[in-house]
This record gives sequence, C-alpha cells and structure tokens, in this order.
Amino acid sequence: MHTSAFKYGLWHNTAMFNHIKEDISIVFERDPAARTRFEILTTYPGVHALIMHRFSHWLWKADFFWLGRFFSHIGRWLTGIEIHPGATIGRRVFIDHGMGVVIGETAVIGDDCTLYHGVTLGGTSWNKGKRHPTLEQGVVIGAGAKVLGPITIGKNAKIGSNAVVVKDVPENATAVGIPARILEEEKSKQREATAQKIGFAAYAVGNDENDPMIKALHSLLDHANKQDVALETLKAQIALLTDEKADAELAEAFASKKPKK
Repeated sequence: MHTSAFKYGLWHNTAMFNHIKEDISIVFERDPAARTRFEILTTYPGVHALIMHRFSHWLWKADFFWLGRFFSHIGRWLTGIEIHPGATIGRRVFIDHGMGVVIGETAVIGDDCTLYHGVTLGGTSWNKGKRHPTLEQGVVIGAGAKVLGPITIGKNAKIGSNAVVVKDVPENATAVGIPARILEEEKSKQREATAQKIGFAAYAVGNDENDPMIKALHSLLDHANKQDVALETLKAQIALLTDEKADAELAEAFASKKPKK
C-alpha cells in the first residue's frame, strides 16, 4: 500500500462513517414513511447505494481502482443504482426509491441534495476530463430527469420529473420540459408581453423580487394575463355559438322556402 494512500485512508475512514450516519438520519426529514433507523438501514436501497459508494470512493481515492469499480458493481447489482466510484457525493444526500439512478465518474453532488428514481447525471462526450454535471447544495432532481454534460445546477434549484437539462440552471430556479426551460423566465416573458399589450412600461422597476411594490406589479400583470386568456376563451365560445345559431337560422330559412307539394 502506498504511504499516501494509507494516510488518506486513516483520515478518510472517520469522515466516511460520519457521512453514513448523516445519510441515515436525513431520511427522517425527507421521507415521512420512515419509522426507525433499523428500517432505514435494512430496507432503503438509496441508503445502501450511498454506503457502498462511500466505501468504493475511498478505495478509488486510495488508488485501488479495480476494487473501487468492483464494489461499485456489487452496489449496482444489489440496489439498481449505479454510482461510479470516482463521483463526488457530499453530505446528507438522499436517493429516494433509487431504481435506475445513474451517476457518472466526474459528477459532483453537493450537500443536502435529493435525487429520485430514474435520474441520470450523465456525460455528452467521450473525452476524458470533466464531462458530468455539478449539483450545488440543496438541489432536487425529480424522477426520470436527465442532467447531461459538464453543467452546473445552482444552489436550491429544482429539476422537474422527466426533464432533460443540457444547460446551466441558476440558483433557486425550477427547470422543466424537454429540453428544460426555466419557469421563472417563462413567467417573465408572459409578464413583459402583457405589460406591452396594456401599454405599461416599468422603467424604474428593478429585479428585487422581495420588493413589495414589485411583487404587487407582478401580481397585477399575472392577473391581467389570466384575464386575457379567459377573454380569448370566452370569445371563441361565443363565436362558436354564433356560428351554430347562424347555421340553424339558415337551415330554417331554406326549410320555409321549400315548394309545397
């Protein structure tokens, strides 16, 4: 054994077990179905996968690459969750359900992140080097979502179920769809279009979302947009009724002009 690897192992051993304790404890906060530590330790595949990864990652960092891959493979066989031993996973990470989760070699998952089943943190290149995503603290990835490439998902961001994300997502944003789009950006575009439609130009309004005046203006614009949608729907229904009435009157007129036998 290399001296550096041995020193790393002694230092990392305590940290690894502390992380495992946190991995078990955090389940109570994020899964209301959890009842006891024994239940979590024996029946939660996400916890099993993280325990296996903590150990295989320790082997990987100690230059025991084959052993790291071997224990990672065993973890995949037991849990249905594939985590490359080179991936970096922070503290208090929760993998819920877990089946089908894939985490690539250069992926980085920050503290307090949550991943649901079917999530892929994958690459878009065959080149060596950084090719998998980085999740900052508190990120939540919904079931079936694919986050691809060396992109960054900002702190406390949320990725909707089945979304395909190939670009950076800013902090506190929510991304949904294929390809993923930022919901707040979509709402901002709707507000801008509504403001232009009614002739409103907020030259002195900044981007401070906590300003009560800005919140009030945004609420008014959202309400105006909803009213526009409702009016367009009502106009379409009235037009349909008008067309039906006109057709009925025309049919009645033709019927009255039929020659008598």
